[in-house]
Amino acid sequence: MRNDAEAWFSQRTSHWRDWPLRQLVNRKQSQDTRISVVIPARNEERTVGGVVSAVRDALMAEAALVDELVVMDSDSTDATAEVAGRAGATVYRCREVEPGLGAYPGKGEALWKSLLVTSGDILVFLDADLTRWGTHFVTGLLGPLLADGEVRLVKGCYERLRAGAGGDNADGPGAGGGRVTELVARPLLNLWWPDLAGVAQPLAGEWAARRDLMESLAVPVGYGVELAVLVDTVARFGAGAVAQVDLGERAHRHQSDADLGIMAAELLLVAERRRFAGARGLVRGYAHETTEPGTTELLQFVREDGELRRRPRAVPAVERPPARSVRAAAAR
Repeated sequence: MRNDAEAWFSQRTSHWRDWPLRQLVNRKQSQDTRISVVIPARNEERTVGGVVSAVRDALMAEAALVDELVVMDSDSTDATAEVAGRAGATVYRCREVEPGLGAYPGKGEALWKSLLVTSGDILVFLDADLTRWGTHFVTGLLGPLLADGEVRLVKGCYERLRAGAGGDNADGPGAGGGRVTELVARPLLNLWWPDLAGVAQPLAGEWAARRDLMESLAVPVGYGVELAVLVDTVARFGAGAVAQVDLGERAHRHQSDADLGIMAAELLLVAERRRFAGARGLVRGYAHETTEPGTTELLQFVREDGELRRRPRAVPAVERPPARSVRAAAAR
């Protein structure tokens, strides 16, 4: 399997410079393809405006590449929605999108709800907390999808800039992923799905996919969404359906170890479900068996006033059913 992963890396990895903007615009127009950029955001008033305005100016106003620019506001308590709207995005509050379907906190929920309000044939997902990046993230991710009809999912990879003590990204580059990637996601892929070992940043928040793929998949409501989409895409269509693009440098806000622990627990839950489903031969039927809420908790510990105290925290365990089935039910 290592040889398979190395072959995939060589054949399916490109650089953002391989995908010039004018070429992409021409391909988009010739294919009559609509493109939506979706930015999930929670309390990102400091950075979301810059991400939105950059995409709007370069890829909507100057070049007709992006048709739709949407921010999915996930229970923000700051001015994220207002800042994003002023910058030029169409803003949806996740809880207000199809409220009859309920609402959950989490990134995956925001992405799933975006499928119900966007119209693009291709969706590009960007994190809202980016501080060093460029609109070539969007063009790079679109390149393989517009060039090859067999590609269904494109993952971004990058040189990750680490944060300094003051929160600024000042400590220089790192070739690897974040802590959860290196300590959880990459070992899981190498051990359980070795044909995916060539994916450099499996948890990257910058990725793109065809709508028909996204609407066919179950979507974990939390941070397990990226791993779930990657594994499920390959389970259904093979590794040839996935490509990755080197996007250069990336910097963003970093999270506490305690919050990363919740992310790690989510990934383990998502991975175990898929490994179990694969062992039972439920690759295609899997999505309909794992959408019931769970009560998973992670017991963490804090020290308060010199005393060690327990801190149980909920781990998101719900997976939304394929959006296609929700649309079909609504039509009936």
